[in-house]
Amino acid sequence: MKNIILLLGIIMLSGCSSIRVVDSWKNEDVLFFKPQKLLVVGVTNNLTARKIFESRLKEEFQKRNINAFESSEIIDVSFTDSKKTEEEINTMIQGLSEKGFDAIIISAVKGVDDKRNYSRGYYTIDYRWRRFGRYYYYYQDIYYNPDYYNEYKIYHVETSIYNINENDDKSLIWVGALDLVDPQGIYKTVDDYVVVIINRLEEEGLITRH
Repeated sequence: MKNIILLLGIIMLSGCSSIRVVDSWKNEDVLFFKPQKLLVVGVTNNLTARKIFESRLKEEFQKRNINAFESSEIIDVSFTDSKKTEEEINTMIQGLSEKGFDAIIISAVKGVDDKRNYSRGYYTIDYRWRRFGRYYYYYQDIYYNPDYYNEYKIYHVETSIYNINENDDKSLIWVGALDLVDPQGIYKTVDDYVVVIINRLEEEGLITRH
């Protein structure tokens, strides 16, 4: 759990050149998503990143007349300072329910891959170099040119929506798996990620288009 929190802290402090939906699942018993009070949760110990993410997602839900709140304003910081037992978490959920919350949307990093991207022009068979000397001279950039390839990361992020008033078999409303490629800066990452999530929920008919 600690590693997931740290990874999400990293990704939410960076931007993203590409975000793609890998897979998603929708509870077929849920025709339309209209909670009374929705809690937006970003699983990260970086309070600034958490605030930015939760605020942006909350704003998009509110534009669609969904009563959304940031977890950073509802759940005390002391609760996330240490690992909790299932009983403590269930007590926290019960407290949310008593405050009128009936749904939670939560995002967390499930894993991260290191990737290497090679420069263009090196992928196809090249018949120009008939002598080994010329061939080696041209392709020695592999050793000496730092621009020959670049290394980057792909973060595998999962966003889920739960109805906290339903039993375990029916509580999951929607879950989406997304890949965030090559992070760069916090605001662009958050904006792009929120747009992708909202668009997906609209496409699947869970929320109305703004």
